[in-house]
Amino acid sequence: MSVATERRLSIEGADQQLLAGVNDSNLTTLARHCDIRVVLRHDHMILSGPRADIDRASPTAQCMIRYARLRRPFDAVDVERFLDQPDGGGPGAGGVGGSGRSREGGRSEPRGGRGEGRQEEVALAGARRAIRPKSPGQEQYLAAIRERDIVVGIGPAGTGKTYLAVAAGVEALNRKRVRRIILTRPAVEAGEALGFLPGDIREKVDPYLRPLYDALEDMMPPDRVRRSIEDGVIEVAPLAYMRGRTLSDAFLILDEAQNATTAQMKMFLTRLGLNSKTVITGDKTQIDLPRPEDSGLLEIEEVLRDVEGIDFVYFDEADVVRHRLVKEIIRAYRESER
Repeated sequence: MSVATERRLSIEGADQQLLAGVNDSNLTTLARHCDIRVVLRHDHMILSGPRADIDRASPTAQCMIRYARLRRPFDAVDVERFLDQPDGGGPGAGGVGGSGRSREGGRSEPRGGRGEGRQEEVALAGARRAIRPKSPGQEQYLAAIRERDIVVGIGPAGTGKTYLAVAAGVEALNRKRVRRIILTRPAVEAGEALGFLPGDIREKVDPYLRPLYDALEDMMPPDRVRRSIEDGVIEVAPLAYMRGRTLSDAFLILDEAQNATTAQMKMFLTRLGLNSKTVITGDKTQIDLPRPEDSGLLEIEEVLRDVEGIDFVYFDEADVVRHRLVKEIIRAYRESER
């Protein structure tokens, strides 16, 4: 039988309201997952329970305290994610400072390196909340976007590939590093025939592009999004509309790249003009093309993997930042496929 013990962790300098969460949800989540008791008392977080369970909870508790000291918001979903990371994750934890994933899934330093201990974040004027990476994979992704002209983010749904790319694009526009943002994705039906869509050409393709609009509207006031689109500062268009163009001084994002054919992918990549940056995102498990082997995303993994100036960043279920069940669903499907 395990002997109950108690461990006190100093929370001096931490925002206790942020640390506890709404209705103590952060503390409750840690306690429930580790089967221990967690309370805040004066300048300490007190963990009570079997020693083995306290040892398991301590790295995550320390991570929560670091976030609260830095005044960086987090919630119960983040606490669950910290628990999945071997060192508890979070700012200053081992493995967060720019670690990336190789093709085999291991972690490796990105080409070109980074400053030790640098924390990636996206500063957006007027954004409703600060946008910061919530996993090592996301931090590597933002670092690669800053350092490379072409970045390919590959991984499952819910890992923030598109959201962070749009955030980086909006930041580049705000800082006048580029003059426009171009967001595009293939207009491919996701497993069901939609048939004839009414309206003009914009009304026909907008349903395919809705996720890109959603990301924009989460980072900019709606009236500014509308004006920027009307003025051509932001362009949201199907991939087919990119043919024949040279895109300079632009931040280009190709979303759902797994549904771009090999010919479309080559066409898109060769649009890159001077002072432009390209981010390509895709999920190899959700190819909707009639012949999955025709996916341009699969091809560029082989063709461009050793080209200097191009980085591939791989995400897995540890990077999922949606509902906790999304992570379990992805894991279950992967096990089933094996």
